Amino acid sequence: MELTLIQKIAIWVLPLLFAITVHEVAHGWIADKFGDHTARLSGRLTLNPIKHIDMVGTIIVPLILLAISNFVFGWAKPVPVDARNLRHPRRDMIFVAAAGPLSNLLMALFWAGLAKLCAVFLSNQAWLSVPLIYMGEAGIMINVVLCILNFLPIPPLDGGRILVNLLPPRVAWQFSRIEPFSFIILILLLMSGILSYVMAPMIFFLVRGIMGLFGLG
Repeated sequence: MELTLIQKIAIWVLPLLFAITVHEVAHGWIADKFGDHTARLSGRLTLNPIKHIDMVGTIIVPLILLAISNFVFGWAKPVPVDARNLRHPRRDMIFVAAAGPLSNLLMALFWAGLAKLCAVFLSNQAWLSVPLIYMGEAGIMINVVLCILNFLPIPPLDGGRILVNLLPPRVAWQFSRIEPFSFIILILLLMSGILSYVMAPMIFFLVRGIMGLFGLG
């Protein structure tokens, strides 16, 4: 069924807001547990999406994507983390960085469970079950994409943060110098088709696996 722009927004807005909000809170929560309380003191350990909204990444880019396609993703304001406050900075930053995309994977499972429950228990109420199933499927896709994208080993993506803290300090410092150019690198990878070539198989594998796990069509 072809959806109107208003229907797309209604279906995608909640999964997107929760995906990027929980992603950032997960970073801050793990950092807080490992000794850095910057996010908590900044009022960012909250699921209130208003605290995390980035005008471009949370509003403008998703709206443009919804208007021209059936797919959307976005980003929020990064939660502040000061590695100097962590008890074991290099080791702990690996866990802090991994927390974001892993939270997206858990949310993909949550949305799949919601879609399954709607299909089973609301099958006779299509006016409610159909939109919620669409929303669940959108939640699976958004969170899987964010999980895979953020695990790419390009700083400041989470995968880049993980790699920087796994590499020997001298090599890590050299590698981290590409961070100012990361956006350009991602755009070039996207335009060249390399990003899709790398990510698409992993995305489809995870989406199919999660939907199969919950018996979704």
